[in-house]
Amino acid sequence: MSVEGLGTAATETETDEPGWEVDPDDDWALAVVATVGRQLRLRREAVGMRAADFAVAAGYGEDLVYKVESGKRIPRPEYLDTADALLDAGGLISAMKEDVKRVRYPKKVRDLAKMEARAVELQLYDPLNIHGLLQTPEYARGLLLMRRPAYSAEEVDQFIAARVARKVIFERDPAPELSFVLEEWTLRRPLGGRANLRGQLQHLLEVARLRNVELQVMPMDREEHAGIAGGIEVLKFEDGTAVGRSPAVTNGRPVTEPRQLRILELRYGIIRAQSLTPRESAALIDQLLGET
Repeated sequence: MSVEGLGTAATETETDEPGWEVDPDDDWALAVVATVGRQLRLRREAVGMRAADFAVAAGYGEDLVYKVESGKRIPRPEYLDTADALLDAGGLISAMKEDVKRVRYPKKVRDLAKMEARAVELQLYDPLNIHGLLQTPEYARGLLLMRRPAYSAEEVDQFIAARVARKVIFERDPAPELSFVLEEWTLRRPLGGRANLRGQLQHLLEVARLRNVELQVMPMDREEHAGIAGGIEVLKFEDGTAVGRSPAVTNGRPVTEPRQLRILELRYGIIRAQSLTPRESAALIDQLLGET
């Protein structure tokens, strides 16, 4: 197959930016990327195109083409679209974007998303930030850009995509029971800019109106606070089992032992009791929105 007349699908040579490597400890990701790479190579060879010719036509470096086809590099969505067009795949290569998309999320994020997908009840408290499940993409980007040492642009996009993907929990049917406790100071501090905070506060009010969501705020003027030891996450499942996590218990590692879970639930229950009611919390968020 000749590459003449195909043109270049990208004007810049893609470099080895961080965030697109395959985690060597992630067996599932390794298998997916290896399968995608093998299919790309077989399709390219089937149409009689050399790797060097494909690289020129697609506008990517030849070294990158070899890395993708050998399963050492996660292909970008646009890479797959370009390959589909150049190799006359009729959409078969582009269809692999969904599999590759899931591989882009870190393993720990995928594992968490799987647990959230099974949970019938979630109890969530974050003392430092608005919880990730509640963050708008714009607010999340503002937070991620503050990280030092700084994330690369690709890493920021990866983390945001992972957080957005987890939001399907709000669309499940039947819906799980979701309980969030937020710190008032996280609702006042304009991290990432006031426009981002305003959009975030509006989103919180929308989420708070969902029937399966209990959203409470811990006021800054409380003299007693059961959450000073750190955040808490408790996920309960239909079979009666549960998993919890907190920096105060086993250094943040997931726990399933009943005694440790009881400690987490006790602390979370006290935190909720010390917080504003859902109605009072919504009123405070609305007030802060008016002041922002």
